[in-house]
Amino acid sequence: MRAVVRGYVSRRFDVHERGQGKVPETGPVILASNHIGWLDGPLLVLQSPRPTHALVKEEQYVGRMAWFLTFVGQIKVARDRTDAGALRQAVGALRAGQVVTIYPEGTRGGGEFARFKGGVTWLALVTGAPVVPVAMFGTRQPGEPSEAKPAKGTRLDIVYGDPIQFPMQVWPRDRGMLEDAGEQILGHLRAHVSWSKDALKRDLPGPLPRGSSDD
Repeated sequence: MRAVVRGYVSRRFDVHERGQGKVPETGPVILASNHIGWLDGPLLVLQSPRPTHALVKEEQYVGRMAWFLTFVGQIKVARDRTDAGALRQAVGALRAGQVVTIYPEGTRGGGEFARFKGGVTWLALVTGAPVVPVAMFGTRQPGEPSEAKPAKGTRLDIVYGDPIQFPMQVWPRDRGMLEDAGEQILGHLRAHVSWSKDALKRDLPGPLPRGSSDD
């Protein structure tokens, strides 16, 4: 199914990927991506070097879309609280040697990781899985609202970075340990975005316009 839809996407958009070899070919992996537009999630799920289980906001699970997202192995997550069920599913996938995609910013925005939620840190410490930073470009243009869809032919860039990894911490995991690992992961993600901007010679779209939803 991914191959079929990828063909459609490649005909509609000018998709470029860089650093796919940074994603380990086997074993558990956490893809931690910035989030600038509506297309980020579907595009990364389609283009990822390995099939991935993405954490998808529960608001998307309506009608036939709920069936489809479940069928293709995505993980429903509530963003307004710590969703223990979603985290357990993600841990299960990682312990089975699979790939999980998470958006640490929690919502769409400027893509510079101005916001950072701790779920990625918790998963990294609980499972010992490497965190591969991902920088997305082109899925939203400057001044556009978060739900804007790229025009046909738009160049879309996906850049994978060097993994950052911590030893598995089964128990205990105190607040200081989580905060320290979180600061390291956040710094790594921001550095990757900065490097990607320089390497591609392109910029991110900046903050959402006033009145635009960050869903």
